[in-house]
Amino acid sequence: MHVFVTGGTGHSGPYIISDLIAAGHDVTALARSDTAAATVSALGAKVRRGDISDLEGLKVASREADGVIHVAHRQDLLPSGGLDAVAAAEVEIMLAYGEALAGTGKPLVVSGSIGSPGWENLGRPATETDPALPGGDAYKGTLRVRNNVETTVIGLAEQGIRSSVVRIPPVMHSATDSAGFVPLLIGLAKEKGVIGYPGDGQNLWQAVHAQDLASLFRLALEKGTAGKAWHGIESEGVRFRDIAEGIGKRLGLPAVRIPADVLMLPGYFGFLANLVTLDLPASNAITRQTLGWEPAQPSLLDDLDNGHYFPAA
Repeated sequence: MHVFVTGGTGHSGPYIISDLIAAGHDVTALARSDTAAATVSALGAKVRRGDISDLEGLKVASREADGVIHVAHRQDLLPSGGLDAVAAAEVEIMLAYGEALAGTGKPLVVSGSIGSPGWENLGRPATETDPALPGGDAYKGTLRVRNNVETTVIGLAEQGIRSSVVRIPPVMHSATDSAGFVPLLIGLAKEKGVIGYPGDGQNLWQAVHAQDLASLFRLALEKGTAGKAWHGIESEGVRFRDIAEGIGKRLGLPAVRIPADVLMLPGYFGFLANLVTLDLPASNAITRQTLGWEPAQPSLLDDLDNGHYFPAA
């Protein structure tokens, strides 16, 4: 299969490209700079110069391909328009794909988000059949705009496109993770001299290894049914306290409880307070059973223990 990939030089992108090529697919990846083009070429993919703001270019590229994996976002819009502007642009991109691929039956796999704050109120882990509806205050803005995109993608199935969403958890970990949530927590711990966890630390966070996530994108592309959401999570959740203790063990710092009254600015977590208190139970049962996806890479806690997040000074 000839696959067109956007976001090929982000955190997950190189893993996705490498996994596709290893499985025998031909890959063309979008690159907007010479540096990105060199990275794509080094991975063994063909380069298509351009930018996701060029909707006509995306239409042409998707028509020429047998399938599309889209994991890029208009991050350039954040400073001026915030999440609403990013989401509006993303919806326009999805509609462009819809115009180009309608009636073809081609697969379109798009990244989504795990983490509706309303899910914990269901009294059970969220499954792939649960709508990703925003609720509560924490993470609400991010979920609202991502849900608009997800709804659009799922709706494209009615136009004869094998569209689906891979929901990505808050923590995507790997040996190449340099700007995700784990490095942020590590930097905060070094600054404060302790690694904190909110309250009793029993709230569950979802995680996935970037390489496992890449294989899920491929499986969704190869055999996923239209109009579905797949959960790219390695388990039903990791206790935040366990994450904190894993970081503390490697840094030689104590993991300590941060009471609710000092969570917010100018407390320990500052602007992260609404995020770290999330409780995100979820299930990947349907994804595993339907697609045959089996996460095989180190878990988040194993990845914290193996040392690559803590290079020697």
